[in-house]
Amino acid sequence: MPELITIAPVTRIEGHAKITIHLNAKGEVEDARFHVNEFRGFEKFCEGRLVWEMPGLTSRICGICPASHLVTSAKAGDDILAIGIPETAEKLRRMLTLAQWIQSHALSFFHLSSPDFLLGFEADPALRNIFGLLQHNKEFTRKGIRLRKFGQQIIEFLGGRRIHTPWAVAGGVREPFTKEERDKLLEWYPEVRETALLAVETIKKIHDTFKKEIPAFGNFHSLFVGLVGPKGELEYYGGNLRIMDSTGNIIADNIDPRKYYEHFGEASESWSYLKFPYYKPLGYPKGIYRVGPLARLNICNRIETPLAEQERKLFKKLAPTTESVNNSFYYHYARLIELLFAVEKVEELLHDPIILGTHVRSKAEINRLEGVGAAEAPRGTLFHHYWVDENGVLKKVNMLIATAQNNMAMNRTVRQIATHFLDGRKITEPMLNRIEAGIRCFDPCLSCSTHAAGQMPLHVQMVDADGYILDEVRR
Repeated sequence: MPELITIAPVTRIEGHAKITIHLNAKGEVEDARFHVNEFRGFEKFCEGRLVWEMPGLTSRICGICPASHLVTSAKAGDDILAIGIPETAEKLRRMLTLAQWIQSHALSFFHLSSPDFLLGFEADPALRNIFGLLQHNKEFTRKGIRLRKFGQQIIEFLGGRRIHTPWAVAGGVREPFTKEERDKLLEWYPEVRETALLAVETIKKIHDTFKKEIPAFGNFHSLFVGLVGPKGELEYYGGNLRIMDSTGNIIADNIDPRKYYEHFGEASESWSYLKFPYYKPLGYPKGIYRVGPLARLNICNRIETPLAEQERKLFKKLAPTTESVNNSFYYHYARLIELLFAVEKVEELLHDPIILGTHVRSKAEINRLEGVGAAEAPRGTLFHHYWVDENGVLKKVNMLIATAQNNMAMNRTVRQIATHFLDGRKITEPMLNRIEAGIRCFDPCLSCSTHAAGQMPLHVQMVDADGYILDEVRR
């Protein structure tokens, strides 16, 4: 019988998952799989609800990125109403999206990944978390918490609460933004900018520390997909889709996000609830592609804000001149460049007088029976696709989630790290943590706000082809 190693649960990610590592009779890694073992069913139980309800309902898909689902759902509603929204409403939605990036990217780096980088992959797992990081460097950790709080504060000011706000709606937003709220955020801004720059400098030092390990962290060829603006600039709310290959060639451009289904299919496997999206012209599984920070920085021509653009140019130097940046470890660097961009862009919007306008919603009846919303969630491009009847009742719902689009890439990353670090003879906790860290590069959000800290229940056995236990680890 083949040998099997199981890592369950995978820790320091948003949601529930496990990893299985399959060894052959020689003790070599034959396969590795990332299993998502939770099922939410939003696509099905939203059927029969009114399209007006969808932003509030779908914001409850996740406690980490509810604003992304809120905005994307509202955009699908705009499409069904077939209307443009007021300029003030669009800029406020943009600010909400940037706030989501700030709080989520700060969470990913400071809370979930920094314990590995600053304490070490081999640190005591009981300390390798945000609390251990507080003991190691209290000021650094405090700044990270405050940075995330800034993003959450913007969401609360705009939507009335930090999680699951129903503020964005088809046609715009419910309430305008106030001068008092704007002034409070501007007062806070210098600290936020300083911390964002600190995070970027920290990750570059981490690259030097782990330069021998980085090549094994998901370094492979794939396509990259995301939204770009009219001039190819980094985009997060509007724009069109661009598809780039691993050598930096643009293979499709200017794709209307409303036609995403013409280009991307969704496969499934019996061992995971998470779908396996793929690029249709290449088929499944050859049509593997990645979304999110790594993809967005690969495909864009420039970033509009000066500090983030300076870092983007350095980021591009990580790859050979003939390639994109293909190593998944550099998701962390790309994520922090986006964090810096979001911080810069928020300041720009806070100084824009249009955000204080009071006309924030356009009203209309159902004018189309089908609508698509798309936006860049922290983890990648998010699509909401709704079919309604003449009364706006949902007949069918499809959601193409960013984490799902990285599913094949996460599986390939797990296999590459397992092949590199597991020798088939001895299991060590640091080896397993490196495999989990490969998943954390993608910062997956598995439709759940569950987090893990400290000692987690984990039982791993390595069994040879004859059924004998060669090694066993519990934590």
